[in-house]
Amino acid sequence: MHDSPRATPHPTPDAPPALVATVLRAPFTRRAWTEAAYCLIAFPPALAGGVVLLVFLALGAGLTVSLLGAVIGALVLVGCLWFARRLGALHRGLASGLLGERVPGAGAPGPGSGVFGRLDARLRDAAGWRAVWYALVKLPVGALGWYAVLFWVTGLINVTAPLRWGVFGQNAAPGDGEGMPVVTPVPVGGFEVHTFAGTFVALPLGLALLLLAPWATRLAVEADRRLLRALLGPNLLAARVRDLEETRALAVDDSVALLRRVERDLHDGAQVRLVAVAMSLDMIKERLGAPVGGSDGGEGATGPGSAGPHPPIDLDRVRQLVDGAHRNATEALTELRDLARGIHPPVLDDGLPDALATLAARSTVPVELTADVPHRPTPAIETIAYFCAAELLTNVIKHSGASQVVITVTEGVADSGGSTGGVLRLRVADDGRGGAAVGTGSGLIGLTQRVRTVDGSLRVHSPEGGPTAVVVELPLHA
Repeated sequence: MHDSPRATPHPTPDAPPALVATVLRAPFTRRAWTEAAYCLIAFPPALAGGVVLLVFLALGAGLTVSLLGAVIGALVLVGCLWFARRLGALHRGLASGLLGERVPGAGAPGPGSGVFGRLDARLRDAAGWRAVWYALVKLPVGALGWYAVLFWVTGLINVTAPLRWGVFGQNAAPGDGEGMPVVTPVPVGGFEVHTFAGTFVALPLGLALLLLAPWATRLAVEADRRLLRALLGPNLLAARVRDLEETRALAVDDSVALLRRVERDLHDGAQVRLVAVAMSLDMIKERLGAPVGGSDGGEGATGPGSAGPHPPIDLDRVRQLVDGAHRNATEALTELRDLARGIHPPVLDDGLPDALATLAARSTVPVELTADVPHRPTPAIETIAYFCAAELLTNVIKHSGASQVVITVTEGVADSGGSTGGVLRLRVADDGRGGAAVGTGSGLIGLTQRVRTVDGSLRVHSPEGGPTAVVVELPLHA
């Protein structure tokens, strides 16, 4: 009996050829040439700007510590910060044009009040000081980029050695002790060739340098990318604080709006119906309190002191009053139940998948529901996800003209990669006419604000003609 052959994974034998092909193609790619161009172009302004900045920073710092030149030194430092910002904008433009690296600029410094207040605000410009750091650190990084370009230059020189010897006559003269130099990007290791056959020794060396050149420039460019994002972009901590302030304001506004809606619904709905019930009961009480017969003086008494007989009870009218009171009480209970459900749907007590199943069953458009949530989110997240699904389903029914809706709720990792605790991803797709966008009156602005209060996100893909897909990502824990 023979052992069955072991299955060998396909990626293993394919990996070396793929790696070799990537290395061989690298010198001929657009990315390699644009990165080399960036290293070549970006270093001269970085060198000139860095040297100027160093000189004036030293001058400003020296004047600032002196007693008489403190104000002048502060003005020089403010000028350095302004210059560093302009230099940073130049580098952001080069990175955007050549590398496709779009780094948003930092915000303007604080305005300050008064002459010294504005001066103090400029000196405390954190984005300006980060631009100064970028200009200084860019000097060695830019020098590394220029050194990486040497791999391209020396590789091209050595590859063309046989051509230059045979066609352009760049060979050594007879009896001349000097030959054709074979250069390398390292200070040592160069040599000379004195024969045409010797130039073919430089050819493989040049090819090897050209194969290494894209990776050398890529290393320098990657270091510069990280510096651009860290020092020339918006301050991540400040951006986070602003985002938290905005989401806190949204949460406060949302809670105030909810309280106002509850008050309005109670005042205009249930309260009015309960008042009507109370009035109907008062009228019923009056009707039932009237005696059926005459006065105690005897039946048919008509004397001067007699009050006369009371009219008989109108049972049909009493029944109408009871029916009206019953109807108002029922409607008031329904409105209170709907109001409570709008605050926290009772169906969520059994979990989000069951709540969405109930929501899908009530829909007038066929809904295909897929729910896979191994870890139950916190109640606040479940509530937001449920209301998002309800609002999106309502939009589909009212505006899309779709014949089918697919709701998918899963647990995964955020597409941005910024979340480490997992996310709840809700996707609502339909085959309607499309054209949905945030801010077109479809309620998507409210949903976006609601998910932002818990650091969630909402994305809409809805081209004209459809289909439409809305993806809501929420953290599992609020």
